[in-house]
Amino acid sequence: MCDYSLHLVASRPAKVGDKLVTTDFTRSITRGFSAVGEPDVAVCLLPGTEIAFEDEVQYDRAFSLFGKARVDHKVARFRQVNMDDPHVHHDALEFPGGQIVMVTRLMPGQRATVLQLPVSGQDQSRAREAVPAREHARTVERIAP
Repeated sequence: MCDYSLHLVASRPAKVGDKLVTTDFTRSITRGFSAVGEPDVAVCLLPGTEIAFEDEVQYDRAFSLFGKARVDHKVARFRQVNMDDPHVHHDALEFPGGQIVMVTRLMPGQRATVLQLPVSGQDQSRAREAVPAREHARTVERIAP
């Protein structure tokens, strides 16, 4: 998903292997991800998408007086938080230690790669349908002369 503040920015869904960079979008009040070389197109992540950063992750603390902070991990899972409040940012990254960092607080210019997309409900149902078909094929092979 792309946060509500990115509705005026061109966007596309993330793909496995995408090279991303944290970006200050010119037509928005927030930061997000764009593909390397496509600074005006937001790359939208689905909850559960896993990404790996090239370097230590840096972000602005809640109050600018306290400066920047770092995360001890380079791998994160995208998730959405505060979904009950439509007037706040929802896009966040959860790191292995449980730390959650809002995407809008990430320092611009950081590079990451999309490692894995979440399995969608449709993909899960296809996988469930495929198993019985294989089982059926084995049964037919055993019965055939």
